[in-house]
Amino acid sequence: MDFTIDEGAHVGHVHLKVSDLDRALTFYRDVLGFELKTMIGDQAAFLSAGGYHHHVGLNTWQSAGGGPPAPGTTGLFHAAFLYPTRAALARAIRRVLDSGTKLTGASDHGVSEAVYLDDSDGNGVELYRDRPREEWPRTPEGEIVLYTEPLDLLGLLREAD
Repeated sequence: MDFTIDEGAHVGHVHLKVSDLDRALTFYRDVLGFELKTMIGDQAAFLSAGGYHHHVGLNTWQSAGGGPPAPGTTGLFHAAFLYPTRAALARAIRRVLDSGTKLTGASDHGVSEAVYLDDSDGNGVELYRDRPREEWPRTPEGEIVLYTEPLDLLGLLREAD
C-alpha cells in the first residue's frame, strides 16, 4: 500500500527533557523569545509563538539533574524553528548573540538560511527561514537541490536593523 502523509501535516511542537526547568525557561523564553503559556507545577513548562497552545514543551519528569546526551548516541539532532522572513530571522539571531549565546554553525542550504546553537542542556537548536519556493535551486529535471555552504551571517544580520 502506497501512503503519503497529508500535505497539510507539519511538526506541531517539540517536547524536551531538561535537567533544570528554570535554566531551560531562561533560554527558550528570555533568549529565543517564546511566550510562557502554562506550567505544571515546577516540573514542566509549555511555551509558544503567536498565541498557539505550545510549540515547545520542557519537562524534568525523567531528567532532573541529568547530563546532556552523550556524543555518539542516538536522539534528537536539533529542533528547528522557522521564521517567516529574513528580517525576523536576523532579529532573532541578534537577540541570541546579544544574550551571549554562541552559535555552533551558520549555513546556506539553498532552500533556506540557518544558524545553529545549543540550548542550556546541550540540545541542538536551528533557527532558519525558507527562501521563496521559486528561488529554490533545482536540477534541470526540476528536483530540489540541497547543499551546505557558508552563510553570509553579517549580511543577514544587516536585515535586523
